[in-house]
Amino acid sequence: MKTKKKYKKQVLKSLKKLAKTEYDLLETMTNLMLLKELKNSKIEFKEGDSFSFEDNIFDYSEDENIRNLAKLRKRIINSMNELVENSNFKDKEIEFLA
Repeated sequence: MKTKKKYKKQVLKSLKKLAKTEYDLLETMTNLMLLKELKNSKIEFKEGDSFSFEDNIFDYSEDENIRNLAKLRKRIINSMNELVENSNFKDKEIEFLA
């Protein structure tokens, strides 16, 4: 029984690290896109402006690096979903994924 709890804790710890990595990738891809593609299109933002987009915008980027990061991010999300599906977590335990 003790081993089962340790295993579950380790899976949760891994999910938290994957969630952080996924967030960091999204932030990096957005920054790269803003720095290169939006600048090339002469799109400018002022302080307080907001920018919303569909998640698949990165799939159509002209920058191969952004497209590769998007693929990696999708694999991370898929792996996280599989970990959750294959484990018996309570909603409260994985609410950080919401």
